[in-house]
Amino acid sequence: MSVAFTKEDSAETASETLLPDRPVSPHPNLVTESGLKALELQLQQAREAFETAQKIEDVNERRRQAAIPLRDVRYFAARVRSAQVVPKTTSTDIVAFASTVTFRREDGRVQKYHIVGEDEADPKAGSVSFVSPVARLLMGKAVGDVVGTSGQELEIMAIS
Repeated sequence: MSVAFTKEDSAETASETLLPDRPVSPHPNLVTESGLKALELQLQQAREAFETAQKIEDVNERRRQAAIPLRDVRYFAARVRSAQVVPKTTSTDIVAFASTVTFRREDGRVQKYHIVGEDEADPKAGSVSFVSPVARLLMGKAVGDVVGTSGQELEIMAIS
């Protein structure tokens, strides 16, 4: 049966079920091993949420409840497929993907960030994406190097 012949609550219900895809970064999908596991878990959770929504009898409510999980399944499936696992670096000579870097700002604040993939970055938890401005400034540099932009200087104190 065509969608045209199903009962819709309103145009609002229809628009709630046609969500645009989540934007996908144009950068390579570099991830740590734990980042890939997290993506796989999020994909599994999105699939489970979609399957749960499919059990709802009311067609309008089923569509509403399935919209976000379906969008997330598409996103996380694409991210898992395109993931490029970068093994943890064994060198602490220069800042690289998967490094943890400690640096001091001009105002004396000391910060420590783990450089990871875009989907696993969480600055509040101490991780930043490799494409973030601060990570791009720091990558390729060594302990003692001072890097800066826009009047802000950062001194690399430690790499692990």
